[in-house]
Amino acid sequence: MKKRFLATLMVATMAFAMVGCSTDGAATDSSKSGGDSTQTAQTEEFNPDTEKDSMTIEEVREKFGDVPVKSGLKLGAVEKSLTNEYWRTLQNGYEEAADMIAKASGVDVTVEVDGTTDESDETGQQTMVENMTNQGCSALMLSPISDSNLTAAVENAKDAKIPVYNVNDGVIATADYYAGPNAYQNGQLAAEWISDKLGDEGQVAIVIGMAKAFAARERTSGFKDWISDNNSKLDIVAEQNADWDRQKSKDLAATWIQQYPDLKAIFCNNDDMALGVVEAVKEADKDILVVGVDGIGEAYDSIRDGGLDATIDSFPYYTARVAMECTLRALAGQDMPRVVATPQALIDSTNVDKDAAEIIGWEDANYVAE
Repeated sequence: MKKRFLATLMVATMAFAMVGCSTDGAATDSSKSGGDSTQTAQTEEFNPDTEKDSMTIEEVREKFGDVPVKSGLKLGAVEKSLTNEYWRTLQNGYEEAADMIAKASGVDVTVEVDGTTDESDETGQQTMVENMTNQGCSALMLSPISDSNLTAAVENAKDAKIPVYNVNDGVIATADYYAGPNAYQNGQLAAEWISDKLGDEGQVAIVIGMAKAFAARERTSGFKDWISDNNSKLDIVAEQNADWDRQKSKDLAATWIQQYPDLKAIFCNNDDMALGVVEAVKEADKDILVVGVDGIGEAYDSIRDGGLDATIDSFPYYTARVAMECTLRALAGQDMPRVVATPQALIDSTNVDKDAAEIIGWEDANYVAE
């Protein structure tokens, strides 16, 4: 009997590294996914998708109650490329959360958000973190490009007694806390949805993000494991890294469409790559299901227009809200779990016009001056 996942499943996988500021790709064959043994070894000891010291944000609120807000806090957030709508939405969530918290508690909270110009600038991202550490931030919220590029910067922040929250995507094994969606279940949800739509048979392919990224590896593993664990007849005929790049994914899909004329579905590790695949499918005039991950606005528009078939929305706006809340709780001395899970849900034509807060059952926390 198949293991089933609810389409609106809210899952635990908070991958956000917050460091507080206070005034006080290679190709693979169809049987091997892209990966880096060094990266994998580094995160073996900490996997937010399987970490036992984990709670949902609802469980956090039930246990700790109100959110204490200390005065004089300056938080720093460093993201991946702000050319990607997902990370711009996360930025918007941070900034609006700061405004909302100030109005609710009467205490001003400053948040500085920075991000790279592209998804591969690991050194530039490290410099941004070092700068925020030197500025004396109360805490840092970090979304690393890879699992290792911020390791040294995080150690410097911890030496400076600055807490670090790892917020989604890459995993910083030495960060104090992690917040984000469950990347493994991203892939599980996508595989189940495709199986249902195809009657559990047909050729499928996977477009993978950067090999160094935890999220890319976990999303791919979740997808493949669902097929294996459920004895599915879906046949993975191709998988390859496109490094989160839309044009690379489009070119890759165009090649696959020629190589595999019976291809029925393509799962992409993020929406940007999925939208590139949609372009290739449209140009080839083929009927191929395309599923992405992230839930960016452009993906929603494409679903409405009949292009993209589905996305696993990890609600970056609310991920930022959760990250801010948990950072404030940690700074106030609350004993936070290592991982806080943020909500996610599968979005397709049946629920694309529903309000996000309604889909995930979001309620604002109660913020009080400490």
